Formats: sequence, C-alpha cells, structure tokens
Amino acid sequence: MTPGRNVALGAAGLAAFLALGEAVPRLGLVKEAYFPPTSRIASALGDELSDDAFWHALGDTLTGWALGLAIAVCAGVAAGVVVSVVPYLRAATASTIEFLRPIPSVALIPLAVLLYGTELRSVLLLVVYASFWQVLIQTLYGVQDVDPVAEETARSYGLGTWARVRHVLWPTALPYVMTGVRLAAAVALILAITAELVIGAPGLGQQIAVAQTSQAVPEMYALIVVAGLLGLIINVGARTVERWALAWHQSVRGEVAV
Repeated sequence: MTPGRNVALGAAGLAAFLALGEAVPRLGLVKEAYFPPTSRIASALGDELSDDAFWHALGDTLTGWALGLAIAVCAGVAAGVVVSVVPYLRAATASTIEFLRPIPSVALIPLAVLLYGTELRSVLLLVVYASFWQVLIQTLYGVQDVDPVAEETARSYGLGTWARVRHVLWPTALPYVMTGVRLAAAVALILAITAELVIGAPGLGQQIAVAQTSQAVPEMYALIVVAGLLGLIINVGARTVERWALAWHQSVRGEVAV
C-alpha cells in the first residue's frame, strides 16, 4: 500500500470519527452535558488557543516532560552501561531492579507532595522515576546482545574499556536505547499530565481538572484533545529521531541480512 493511500485512509478514518462524535450527542444517544458535539469542542479549542493561560500551561507541561525525560535518559543510559560493564554488578543489582521497577509511579504521588508540594520538582520526581526504567532495561538488553566474538576480538586488539564501549557495545545497544527513549517519551508525557491533574502542579493536567470542577465540559474535552495531539507529536518526533540516529542500521535501511 502506497504512503499516499495510507494518508488518505487515515484522513478518511479521522473524518468519520469526528462525524460520529458530532452525530452521537445530536441524536440524543448521549447527553450533550456529558459529551458535547465535535463542533462545540472545536469552538472551545479555538477559545483556548487564544488564551494566554493555555499557552503558559502548555509550556509548564512541556518543561516538566522535557526535563524529566532528559534526566531519565542520561541516568538510564549511564546506569545501564555501568551495570553491564562492571564485573558482577549486574548480578548484584538484578534483584533490586526487579523490586523497584514494578512499583507504579502514581504510588509515589503522596511522597512527591510531601517532599515538594505542587512544585515542578514533584512532576520531575514522577516523570524521572517512570521513564528511567524504560531506558535502563532497554540499555541492559542492548548490552547483553553484544556479540561475544566481537568483544573478544576488541580485547585481543588491545582496546581499552572506553574504546570497547564506544566501538563495540554502543553500536549494538543503540537500537535498544532508542526504543527505550521512544517509550520513555510517551511515559513521561503521561506522568507529567497525571501529576498535574492529581497534584495540582501547573500545566495542562491542572487546566483539565479546573475545567472539570467548573463544569466547563467542552473546554475539558478541548484540553484532552490537546493532550492527545501532544502525545501524537511526541511519538512522531521520537520515531523521526530514532530513524535519524539509526540511519546506518539494518532495520532502518531495509536491508536483508545474507
């Protein structure tokens, strides 16, 4: 199927979905007070786009997302490489990682509020904790996939630890790392908005909560649509960066191994 046809089918599906959203409340299948028509949501979205408070909230959300993701990626990659390279460290930390990783980030909300209240640091705590594991686990998997023959060959040629990491370990682990970054980017956005929604930290989540409590239902749906569009943009951007970073890799070049 050609890319043009895929785009056309996607646009047709979106148009059908929007038409369904307009028709369902108009036909009385659901109450407009709970689910307004698409046209009212679009009108509310237009009003939000002309409001400075909306753009400040969007900036707060993106700030928490970007800072948290950057910290998580740096810490996850560094920890993954160190744990994999240092002898016996992987075995020594395996049980700790498996214990901490399944803890839901939202379970840390009371701790975040206790430590930092509704400040940006509360959002960062949740975003970093959730995103860190995505990157760390993928980095560990990537290092495990290093060809032992290539590793021994590098050792036999006298390459030091840093040289082996740079020329042998990193090219093998990079596809895994980029997968972790792409997953972490989505998780970071989810946790940023969740923290704002529950804790009351400034951002889109807080705006959604305010709209809900004030019965501004169209505005609430409009902000939810913005959150969804933001997630879509972040996912597309992460995939674009992944393809750029892995332009040399077989999975991107579409080559078939012989």
